[in-house]
Amino acid sequence: MMDENANYEIDRLDRKRGRFVVKKISLLGATGSIGWQTYDILKEQRDAFHLVAFSSGKNIEKTREMIETLKPELVSVQLEEDALILAKDYPQVHFTFGEKGLVEVATHPDSTVLVNAVLGSVGLESTLAAIRMGKTIAIANKETLVTAGHLVMAEAKKYNATILPVDSEHSAIFQSMNGENPKNIERLIITASGGSFRDKTREELKHVTVADALNHPNWSMGAKITIDSATMMNKGLEVIEAHVLFDMPYDKIDVLLHRESIIHSLVEYHDTSVIAQLGTPDMRVPIQYALSYPDRMPLQNGQRLNLAQIGQLHFKEMDFERYPALRLAFEAGRTGGTILTAMNAANEAAVAAFLQGKITFLEIDETIERVMQAHNNVFVPDLQTILHVDRETRKIVLDMVK
Repeated sequence: MMDENANYEIDRLDRKRGRFVVKKISLLGATGSIGWQTYDILKEQRDAFHLVAFSSGKNIEKTREMIETLKPELVSVQLEEDALILAKDYPQVHFTFGEKGLVEVATHPDSTVLVNAVLGSVGLESTLAAIRMGKTIAIANKETLVTAGHLVMAEAKKYNATILPVDSEHSAIFQSMNGENPKNIERLIITASGGSFRDKTREELKHVTVADALNHPNWSMGAKITIDSATMMNKGLEVIEAHVLFDMPYDKIDVLLHRESIIHSLVEYHDTSVIAQLGTPDMRVPIQYALSYPDRMPLQNGQRLNLAQIGQLHFKEMDFERYPALRLAFEAGRTGGTILTAMNAANEAAVAAFLQGKITFLEIDETIERVMQAHNNVFVPDLQTILHVDRETRKIVLDMVK
Protein backbone atom coordinates (compact mmCIF):
# COMPACT_ATOMS: atom_id res chain seq x y z
CA MET A 1 0.00 0.00 0.00
CA MET A 2 1.30 3.46 -0.81
CA ASP A 3 2.37 5.53 2.18
CA GLU A 4 0.51 8.83 1.90
CA ASN A 5 2.47 10.25 4.83
CA ALA A 6 5.83 9.76 3.17
CA ASN A 7 8.68 12.18 3.69
CA TYR A 8 8.30 15.06 1.25
CA GLU A 9 10.86 17.40 2.86
CA ILE A 10 12.68 17.75 -0.46
CA ASP A 11 9.72 17.43 -2.82
CA ARG A 12 7.13 19.35 -0.78
CA LEU A 13 4.73 21.85 -2.32
CA ASP A 14 5.73 25.42 -1.62
CA ARG A 15 2.20 26.66 -0.97
CA LYS A 16 3.25 30.20 -0.06
CA ARG A 17 4.46 30.82 -3.61
CA GLY A 18 1.82 28.52 -5.16
CA ARG A 19 4.35 26.43 -7.12
CA PHE A 20 6.45 23.31 -6.77
CA VAL A 21 9.93 23.12 -5.43
CA VAL A 22 11.72 21.55 -8.39
CA LYS A 23 11.72 17.76 -8.09
CA LYS A 24 14.81 15.99 -9.36
CA ILE A 25 13.98 12.93 -11.44
CA SER A 26 15.74 9.74 -12.52
CA LEU A 27 14.13 7.89 -15.43
CA LEU A 28 14.64 4.26 -16.46
CA GLY A 29 13.55 3.36 -20.00
CA ALA A 30 13.51 6.91 -21.36
CA THR A 31 13.16 6.09 -25.05
CA GLY A 32 10.30 3.59 -24.69
CA SER A 33 6.62 4.50 -24.96
CA ILE A 34 6.07 5.50 -21.30
CA GLY A 35 9.57 6.99 -20.99
CA TRP A 36 9.11 9.20 -24.03
CA GLN A 37 5.78 10.49 -22.75
CA THR A 38 7.49 11.20 -19.44
CA TYR A 39 10.09 13.16 -21.40
CA ASP A 40 7.27 15.12 -23.02
CA ILE A 41 6.03 16.16 -19.56
CA LEU A 42 9.50 16.98 -18.25
CA LYS A 43 10.35 19.30 -21.12
CA GLU A 44 6.99 21.11 -20.78
CA GLN A 45 7.20 21.43 -16.97
CA ARG A 46 10.80 22.52 -16.44
CA ASP A 47 9.86 24.85 -13.61
CA ALA A 48 8.58 21.83 -11.64
CA PHE A 49 10.86 18.94 -12.66
CA HIS A 50 14.52 18.47 -13.54
CA LEU A 51 15.81 15.24 -15.11
CA VAL A 52 19.18 14.48 -13.54
CA ALA A 53 19.68 10.94 -14.89
CA PHE A 54 18.12 8.58 -17.41
CA SER A 55 18.67 5.24 -19.11
CA SER A 56 17.89 4.39 -22.72
CA GLY A 57 18.41 1.33 -24.87
CA LYS A 58 19.79 1.48 -28.39
CA ASN A 59 17.83 4.48 -29.67
CA ILE A 60 20.74 6.91 -29.79
CA GLU A 61 18.86 9.55 -31.81
CA LYS A 62 16.25 9.95 -29.06
CA THR A 63 18.98 9.78 -26.43
CA ARG A 64 20.77 12.72 -28.05
CA GLU A 65 17.56 14.75 -28.18
CA MET A 66 16.93 14.21 -24.48
CA ILE A 67 20.50 15.14 -23.55
CA GLU A 68 20.39 18.36 -25.57
CA THR A 69 16.93 19.35 -24.32
CA LEU A 70 17.08 18.48 -20.61
CA LYS A 71 20.84 18.42 -19.94
CA PRO A 72 21.07 15.52 -17.45
CA GLU A 73 24.16 14.76 -15.38
CA LEU A 74 24.16 10.97 -15.97
CA VAL A 75 23.04 8.82 -18.93
CA SER A 76 23.13 5.05 -19.25
CA VAL A 77 22.78 3.21 -22.58
CA GLN A 78 22.64 -0.48 -23.36
CA LEU A 79 25.95 -0.87 -25.20
CA GLU A 80 29.42 0.21 -24.11
CA GLU A 81 30.37 1.36 -27.63
CA ASP A 82 27.40 3.77 -27.69
CA ALA A 83 28.43 5.15 -24.29
CA LEU A 84 31.96 5.83 -25.59
CA ILE A 85 30.69 7.62 -28.72
CA LEU A 86 28.26 9.79 -26.74
CA ALA A 87 30.92 10.65 -24.15
CA LYS A 88 33.03 12.27 -26.87
CA ASP A 89 30.10 14.37 -28.06
CA TYR A 90 28.82 15.39 -24.61
CA PRO A 91 31.85 15.72 -22.29
CA GLN A 92 29.74 17.46 -19.63
CA VAL A 93 27.64 14.29 -19.14
CA HIS A 94 28.78 11.12 -17.34
CA PHE A 95 27.95 8.00 -19.40
CA THR A 96 27.59 4.40 -18.28
CA PHE A 97 25.99 1.27 -19.74
CA GLY A 98 24.31 -2.10 -19.14
CA GLU A 99 22.80 -3.47 -15.94
CA LYS A 100 25.29 -1.52 -13.82
CA GLY A 101 24.19 1.67 -15.56
CA LEU A 102 20.53 1.08 -14.66
CA VAL A 103 21.45 0.89 -10.98
CA GLU A 104 23.58 4.05 -11.26
CA VAL A 105 20.67 5.98 -12.78
CA ALA A 106 18.20 4.65 -10.21
CA THR A 107 20.45 5.55 -7.29
CA HIS A 108 21.66 8.95 -8.49
CA PRO A 109 22.24 10.86 -5.21
CA ASP A 110 20.51 14.05 -6.38
CA SER A 111 17.22 12.51 -7.54
CA THR A 112 14.33 11.99 -5.15
CA VAL A 113 11.91 10.38 -7.64
CA LEU A 114 12.63 7.36 -9.83
CA VAL A 115 10.34 6.70 -12.79
CA ASN A 116 10.64 3.02 -13.71
CA ALA A 117 9.47 2.78 -17.32
CA VAL A 118 11.65 -0.09 -18.54
CA LEU A 119 10.01 -3.14 -20.09
CA GLY A 120 10.23 -6.52 -18.46
CA SER A 121 11.98 -7.71 -15.31
CA VAL A 122 15.23 -5.89 -16.19
CA GLY A 123 14.32 -3.02 -13.85
CA LEU A 124 13.99 -5.12 -10.71
CA GLU A 125 17.46 -4.78 -9.16
CA SER A 126 17.73 -1.06 -9.89
CA THR A 127 14.28 -0.39 -8.41
CA LEU A 128 15.17 -2.24 -5.21
CA ALA A 129 18.39 -0.23 -4.99
CA ALA A 130 16.42 3.04 -5.26
CA ILE A 131 13.91 1.87 -2.66
CA ARG A 132 16.78 1.26 -0.21
CA MET A 133 17.67 4.94 -0.58
CA GLY A 134 14.12 5.91 0.44
CA LYS A 135 13.24 7.40 -2.96
CA THR A 136 9.72 7.82 -4.32
CA ILE A 137 9.18 5.19 -7.03
CA ALA A 138 6.75 6.08 -9.84
CA ILE A 139 6.35 2.60 -11.27
CA ALA A 140 5.16 1.86 -14.79
CA ASN A 141 6.96 -1.49 -14.89
CA LYS A 142 4.40 -4.21 -14.17
CA GLU A 143 6.92 -7.02 -14.22
CA THR A 144 8.84 -5.71 -11.19
CA LEU A 145 5.75 -5.97 -8.99
CA VAL A 146 4.52 -9.19 -10.60
CA THR A 147 7.74 -11.15 -10.13
CA ALA A 148 8.97 -9.63 -6.87
CA GLY A 149 6.08 -7.72 -5.35
CA HIS A 150 6.63 -9.24 -1.91
CA LEU A 151 10.24 -8.05 -1.92
CA VAL A 152 9.43 -4.59 -3.31
CA MET A 153 6.69 -3.78 -0.81
CA ALA A 154 8.64 -5.19 2.16
CA GLU A 155 11.69 -3.10 1.24
CA ALA A 156 9.52 -0.01 0.66
CA LYS A 157 8.07 -0.37 4.16
CA LYS A 158 11.50 -0.97 5.68
CA TYR A 159 13.13 2.07 4.05
CA ASN A 160 10.09 4.39 4.11
CA ALA A 161 10.00 4.58 0.30
CA THR A 162 6.80 5.58 -1.48
CA ILE A 163 5.46 3.50 -4.39
CA LEU A 164 3.18 5.43 -6.75
CA PRO A 165 1.45 3.75 -9.72
CA VAL A 166 1.86 5.07 -13.26
CA ASP A 167 -0.35 2.53 -15.04
CA SER A 168 -3.61 4.29 -15.89
CA GLU A 169 -5.65 1.56 -14.16
CA HIS A 170 -3.73 1.61 -10.89
CA SER A 171 -3.50 5.38 -10.88
CA ALA A 172 -7.30 5.41 -11.26
CA ILE A 173 -7.69 3.05 -8.29
CA PHE A 174 -5.24 5.10 -6.24
CA GLN A 175 -7.11 8.30 -7.01
CA SER A 176 -10.48 6.64 -6.25
CA MET A 177 -9.14 5.54 -2.84
CA ASN A 178 -7.81 8.96 -1.80
CA GLY A 179 -9.36 9.98 1.50
CA GLU A 180 -11.10 6.62 1.97
CA ASN A 181 -10.53 3.88 4.54
CA PRO A 182 -9.27 0.73 2.76
CA LYS A 183 -11.28 -1.49 5.14
CA ASN A 184 -14.46 -0.19 3.51
CA ILE A 185 -13.52 -1.42 0.03
CA GLU A 186 -15.75 -4.14 -1.41
CA ARG A 187 -13.81 -4.71 -4.63
CA LEU A 188 -11.50 -3.18 -7.22
CA ILE A 189 -12.76 -3.14 -10.81
CA ILE A 190 -10.05 -2.91 -13.47
CA THR A 191 -11.26 -1.94 -16.94
CA ALA A 192 -9.93 -3.45 -20.17
CA SER A 193 -10.39 -2.24 -23.73
CA GLY A 194 -10.19 -5.77 -25.12
CA GLY A 195 -7.22 -4.97 -27.32
CA SER A 196 -6.76 -5.30 -31.06
CA PHE A 197 -8.90 -8.43 -31.42
CA ARG A 198 -11.78 -7.73 -29.06
CA ASP A 199 -14.36 -8.36 -31.81
CA LYS A 200 -12.81 -11.66 -32.95
CA THR A 201 -13.46 -15.18 -31.69
CA ARG A 202 -10.62 -17.56 -30.77
CA GLU A 203 -11.23 -19.37 -34.04
CA GLU A 204 -10.74 -16.15 -36.00
CA LEU A 205 -7.35 -15.56 -34.33
CA LYS A 206 -5.62 -18.53 -35.93
CA HIS A 207 -4.10 -16.56 -38.79
CA VAL A 208 -3.79 -12.98 -37.49
CA THR A 209 -0.54 -11.17 -38.26
CA VAL A 210 1.85 -9.12 -36.15
CA ALA A 211 0.61 -5.96 -37.89
CA ASP A 212 -2.98 -6.87 -36.99
CA ALA A 213 -2.04 -7.39 -33.34
CA LEU A 214 -0.18 -4.06 -33.10
CA ASN A 215 -3.22 -2.06 -34.23
CA HIS A 216 -4.66 -1.07 -30.84
CA PRO A 217 -8.03 0.73 -31.11
CA ASN A 218 -7.56 3.20 -28.21
CA TRP A 219 -3.98 3.54 -26.98
CA SER A 220 -0.60 4.28 -28.52
CA MET A 221 1.80 1.91 -26.76
CA GLY A 222 4.96 -0.08 -27.35
CA ALA A 223 4.87 -3.38 -29.25
CA LYS A 224 5.16 -5.70 -26.24
CA ILE A 225 2.41 -3.98 -24.25
CA THR A 226 0.14 -3.86 -27.31
CA ILE A 227 0.48 -7.62 -27.81
CA ASP A 228 -0.13 -8.16 -24.08
CA SER A 229 -3.29 -6.09 -24.46
CA ALA A 230 -4.47 -8.30 -27.33
CA THR A 231 -3.91 -11.51 -25.32
CA MET A 232 -5.21 -9.82 -22.13
CA MET A 233 -2.01 -10.79 -20.31
CA ASN A 234 -1.54 -7.05 -19.80
CA LYS A 235 -4.70 -7.07 -17.70
CA GLY A 236 -3.58 -10.21 -15.89
CA LEU A 237 -0.35 -8.50 -14.89
CA GLU A 238 -2.39 -5.50 -13.73
CA VAL A 239 -4.55 -7.74 -11.53
CA ILE A 240 -1.42 -9.09 -9.82
CA GLU A 241 -0.02 -5.57 -9.57
CA ALA A 242 -3.25 -4.35 -7.95
CA HIS A 243 -3.08 -7.20 -5.44
CA VAL A 244 0.47 -6.15 -4.51
CA LEU A 245 -0.01 -2.37 -4.48
CA PHE A 246 -3.31 -2.26 -2.61
CA ASP A 247 -3.01 -5.45 -0.52
CA MET A 248 -6.29 -6.69 -1.97
CA PRO A 249 -7.33 -10.39 -2.14
CA TYR A 250 -7.76 -11.74 -5.67
CA ASP A 251 -11.40 -12.55 -4.92
CA LYS A 252 -11.97 -8.80 -4.56
CA ILE A 253 -10.44 -7.85 -7.92
CA ASP A 254 -12.59 -7.95 -11.05
CA VAL A 255 -11.90 -7.15 -14.71
CA LEU A 256 -14.55 -5.46 -16.84
CA LEU A 257 -14.47 -4.98 -20.61
CA HIS A 258 -14.94 -1.31 -21.47
CA ARG A 259 -14.40 -0.48 -25.14
CA GLU A 260 -13.86 3.27 -24.92
CA SER A 261 -11.11 3.34 -22.24
CA ILE A 262 -12.78 6.39 -20.65
CA ILE A 263 -13.30 4.89 -17.19
CA HIS A 264 -9.81 3.79 -16.23
CA SER A 265 -10.85 1.76 -13.17
CA LEU A 266 -13.33 1.80 -10.31
CA VAL A 267 -13.48 1.12 -6.58
CA GLU A 268 -16.68 -0.24 -5.01
CA TYR A 269 -17.30 0.31 -1.29
CA HIS A 270 -19.38 -1.59 1.29
CA ASP A 271 -22.20 0.95 1.10
CA THR A 272 -22.59 0.20 -2.68
CA SER A 273 -20.96 3.50 -3.68
CA VAL A 274 -18.67 3.18 -6.69
CA ILE A 275 -15.95 5.79 -7.25
CA ALA A 276 -14.20 5.92 -10.62
CA GLN A 277 -11.56 7.99 -12.39
CA LEU A 278 -12.41 9.08 -15.94
CA GLY A 279 -10.47 10.79 -18.69
CA THR A 280 -9.45 10.63 -22.31
CA PRO A 281 -6.93 7.86 -23.13
CA ASP A 282 -3.69 9.76 -22.49
CA MET A 283 -0.88 8.12 -20.51
CA ARG A 284 0.60 11.53 -19.71
CA VAL A 285 -2.21 12.04 -17.16
CA PRO A 286 -1.21 9.23 -14.75
CA ILE A 287 2.49 9.87 -15.42
CA GLN A 288 2.20 13.54 -14.46
CA TYR A 289 -0.01 12.73 -11.47
CA ALA A 290 2.67 10.39 -10.11
CA LEU A 291 5.30 13.10 -10.63
CA SER A 292 3.27 15.93 -9.08
CA TYR A 293 1.63 13.94 -6.27
CA PRO A 294 0.23 14.90 -3.78
CA ASP A 295 -0.84 17.89 -5.90
CA ARG A 296 -2.05 18.26 -9.50
CA MET A 297 -0.75 20.41 -12.34
CA PRO A 298 -2.27 21.54 -15.65
CA LEU A 299 -1.46 19.07 -18.44
CA GLN A 300 0.05 20.79 -21.47
CA ASN A 301 -2.02 20.05 -24.62
CA GLY A 302 -4.29 17.71 -22.68
CA GLN A 303 -7.67 16.87 -24.21
CA ARG A 304 -10.70 17.57 -22.01
CA LEU A 305 -13.26 14.78 -21.56
CA ASN A 306 -16.58 15.59 -23.27
CA LEU A 307 -19.11 12.96 -22.22
CA ALA A 308 -21.92 14.56 -24.21
CA GLN A 309 -19.84 14.20 -27.35
CA ILE A 310 -18.98 10.58 -26.54
CA GLY A 311 -22.65 9.82 -25.93
CA GLN A 312 -22.39 6.20 -24.74
CA LEU A 313 -20.06 3.99 -22.75
CA HIS A 314 -20.11 0.21 -23.17
CA PHE A 315 -19.35 -2.58 -20.70
CA LYS A 316 -19.21 -6.36 -20.89
CA GLU A 317 -18.35 -9.21 -18.53
CA MET A 318 -14.93 -10.78 -18.98
CA ASP A 319 -14.82 -14.09 -20.86
CA PHE A 320 -11.97 -16.19 -19.44
CA GLU A 321 -12.34 -18.81 -22.18
CA ARG A 322 -11.84 -16.14 -24.82
CA TYR A 323 -8.84 -14.72 -22.94
CA PRO A 324 -7.00 -17.66 -21.33
CA ALA A 325 -3.96 -15.49 -20.50
CA LEU A 326 -6.07 -13.62 -17.95
CA ARG A 327 -7.16 -16.92 -16.39
CA LEU A 328 -3.52 -18.02 -16.18
CA ALA A 329 -2.55 -14.76 -14.46
CA PHE A 330 -5.26 -15.19 -11.82
CA GLU A 331 -4.09 -18.78 -11.26
CA ALA A 332 -0.45 -17.71 -10.88
CA GLY A 333 -1.40 -14.86 -8.57
CA ARG A 334 -3.44 -17.06 -6.27
CA THR A 335 -0.62 -19.64 -6.18
CA GLY A 336 2.17 -17.11 -5.55
CA GLY A 337 5.90 -17.76 -5.55
CA THR A 338 8.14 -18.30 -8.55
CA ILE A 339 5.27 -19.38 -10.79
CA LEU A 340 4.65 -15.63 -11.18
CA THR A 341 8.20 -15.19 -12.47
CA ALA A 342 7.86 -18.20 -14.76
CA MET A 343 4.57 -16.94 -16.17
CA ASN A 344 5.95 -13.46 -16.77
CA ALA A 345 9.21 -14.66 -18.36
CA ALA A 346 7.34 -17.16 -20.54
CA ASN A 347 5.05 -14.39 -21.71
CA GLU A 348 7.90 -12.01 -22.53
CA ALA A 349 9.76 -14.70 -24.46
CA ALA A 350 6.64 -15.89 -26.27
CA VAL A 351 5.62 -12.35 -27.26
CA ALA A 352 9.13 -11.74 -28.60
CA ALA A 353 8.89 -14.97 -30.61
CA PHE A 354 5.53 -13.90 -32.04
CA LEU A 355 6.87 -10.46 -33.00
CA GLN A 356 9.74 -12.24 -34.79
CA GLY A 357 7.30 -14.47 -36.67
CA LYS A 358 8.45 -17.68 -34.95
CA ILE A 359 5.11 -18.63 -33.39
CA THR A 360 1.45 -17.80 -34.04
CA PHE A 361 -0.62 -15.45 -31.92
CA LEU A 362 -2.57 -18.29 -30.25
CA GLU A 363 0.67 -20.08 -29.38
CA ILE A 364 1.54 -17.27 -26.93
CA ASP A 365 -1.12 -18.47 -24.46
CA GLU A 366 -0.29 -22.12 -25.12
CA THR A 367 3.40 -21.56 -24.42
CA ILE A 368 2.72 -19.81 -21.11
CA GLU A 369 0.38 -22.57 -19.96
CA ARG A 370 2.89 -25.31 -20.80
CA VAL A 371 5.60 -23.52 -18.84
CA MET A 372 3.33 -23.03 -15.82
CA GLN A 373 2.22 -26.67 -15.80
CA ALA A 374 5.84 -27.89 -15.75
CA HIS A 375 7.12 -25.35 -13.19
CA ASN A 376 8.47 -26.45 -9.78
CA ASN A 377 7.26 -23.65 -7.56
CA VAL A 378 9.24 -21.91 -4.79
CA PHE A 379 6.67 -20.14 -2.63
CA VAL A 380 8.79 -17.47 -0.89
CA PRO A 381 11.70 -16.79 -3.28
CA ASP A 382 14.59 -14.43 -2.67
CA LEU A 383 15.94 -12.12 -5.37
CA GLN A 384 18.54 -14.55 -6.67
CA THR A 385 15.94 -17.31 -7.01
CA ILE A 386 13.64 -14.98 -8.93
CA LEU A 387 16.43 -13.95 -11.31
CA HIS A 388 17.45 -17.61 -11.81
CA VAL A 389 13.89 -18.70 -12.63
CA ASP A 390 13.53 -15.78 -15.01
CA ARG A 391 16.68 -16.78 -16.95
CA GLU A 392 15.87 -20.49 -17.02
CA THR A 393 12.28 -19.93 -18.15
CA ARG A 394 13.42 -17.84 -21.10
CA LYS A 395 15.79 -20.64 -22.15
CA ILE A 396 12.94 -23.16 -21.91
CA VAL A 397 10.73 -21.03 -24.16
CA LEU A 398 13.54 -20.55 -26.70
CA ASP A 399 13.96 -24.33 -26.85
CA MET A 400 10.20 -24.76 -27.28
CA VAL A 401 10.14 -22.23 -30.11
CA LYS A 402 13.03 -23.97 -31.88
